[in-house]
Amino acid sequence: MAAPIVSARDPSLSATLLSRRELRYSAGADEAQDRPAHVRAASSLAWFGGRIAAIQDDANFVALIDPETGQVDAWPLPAGEGGLRQFDDLRGNKRFKLDLEACFSVGLGEDEILVALGSGSSLRREMVAVIDAYGQARLFQAGGLYARLRAEKAFSGGELNVEGAVLVDGRVRLFNRGNGAWRGGEPPRNASGEIPWAEFEAYLRGGVPQAVPALRDILQYELGDLRGSKLTFTDAAATAAGLLYTAAAEDSKDAVSDGVVTGSALGILDYAKAGRWIELRNPDGGLVAEKIEGLCPACGRDGLIYVVVDADDPARPSILGEVELRGPWFLPLQM
Repeated sequence: MAAPIVSARDPSLSATLLSRRELRYSAGADEAQDRPAHVRAASSLAWFGGRIAAIQDDANFVALIDPETGQVDAWPLPAGEGGLRQFDDLRGNKRFKLDLEACFSVGLGEDEILVALGSGSSLRREMVAVIDAYGQARLFQAGGLYARLRAEKAFSGGELNVEGAVLVDGRVRLFNRGNGAWRGGEPPRNASGEIPWAEFEAYLRGGVPQAVPALRDILQYELGDLRGSKLTFTDAAATAAGLLYTAAAEDSKDAVSDGVVTGSALGILDYAKAGRWIELRNPDGGLVAEKIEGLCPACGRDGLIYVVVDADDPARPSILGEVELRGPWFLPLQM
């Protein structure tokens, strides 16, 4: 393996959380579908069908958000254990959640699909969801794929925890979050690796053992720390100048447990394999001491991105925020 890519704090950058909007479903709660009135633990964002899709790690719904009007619609995923779609410690069924943590959209001719991946942080969290443009969803048991990701110790380290996925030039780049524990002599790793989309799609269609795609071009990262806690990936998004990413400073003992969050950072990894980041701040200059779980660039609005904040509390709605980026974020592409 090459030396880890260092993403360094760059004080010439700024990222300011301009606004917050609670994500509540426009149609309210639906007991028959086991749907709450609000978006729960939103964990990744992607543009899909002209709206922002938010997946959730503890609720089997995709939220479709119109950031201009504030309309939030719910598309159900297949029900889980006991016919339920909400999973948490209060219900005593957290172990059954899909833990969807990464998503990306793919244009297929005139149609589009959304692909959402489980974290793989436990054997129950090895599902991939595919949602079409009409809201029809299928779940795939992807144990073979996750077993291969877990076996690539340069990628997974001590614990597998897939938290980001982007599609660039026909390749799916997955991001592992390095907030896990040391296991088997391996440290937790912030890392990424690629799978050609054609191979990924073929695996989902067939799912036979010999079709399990290999992870290629594995890269490891040192993302720095914030207020004494290590920064670890929580999502990523592609731009022409590089890969934007979010990272949280969370004091968690392993990839499954929640911990105290001291702040979040936004960074960019350019395609020459260099990285820069800055902590997220409020308009008054104070640090945003919350966990940013997902991001996506705003369409047609340079220097503005959307992020989602997860409070790790099923009773509180996730927050959609607008973040203004200032400074030399998007330098000319280095070749």
